[in-house]
Amino acid sequence: MTGFEFSFSFFGLILGLALAEGLGGLARALKASHRVRIGWPTALLGLFVSCDVVTFWMFGWNLRELLPLNWPILFGGFVVTAVYFVAASLVFPDDPEAWDDLNAHFDKQRRLVIGGVLLANIALVAVTWAFVGLPRAGTVRTFVLSWSFFPVAALAIAARDRRIVVACLIWLLALYPLSAVWH
Repeated sequence: MTGFEFSFSFFGLILGLALAEGLGGLARALKASHRVRIGWPTALLGLFVSCDVVTFWMFGWNLRELLPLNWPILFGGFVVTAVYFVAASLVFPDDPEAWDDLNAHFDKQRRLVIGGVLLANIALVAVTWAFVGLPRAGTVRTFVLSWSFFPVAALAIAARDRRIVVACLIWLLALYPLSAVWH
């Protein structure tokens, strides 16, 4: 087993648990949908976290040849994947039936969730920059697909109007399929 395989199995376990936590929350909310309104904001937030977890997993794989097995990498990876787990666990309430409308839960938790994902992405950019630099950092594609993430996520955290937050989430979600087709 290589050092990367060892560390990635650890990170993959936590990232898998983050996805399972988010999906479990969605399942509980759907089971309670006869009594509680889920709402678009909560659904978009859950989709955003899930897409970002998968993207982080993919970036980890892309960096596999460069990441040494040492304490800072292992602990840093743990911190980032733990942030994803906590963010995913906050998208849906533990007891959806305790809420009439999950939009109220969204309003209460969205700053922590989006803030966690933003911090994880800042860490990813820092590690990428440290190991490979930031090639093509000034291209239009990179500006739209990568750099726009940070101010839009910050706006989603700072905004008081739910419509602005939802618009930010739609932009952030659009970046994932756009990155798949824009080469």
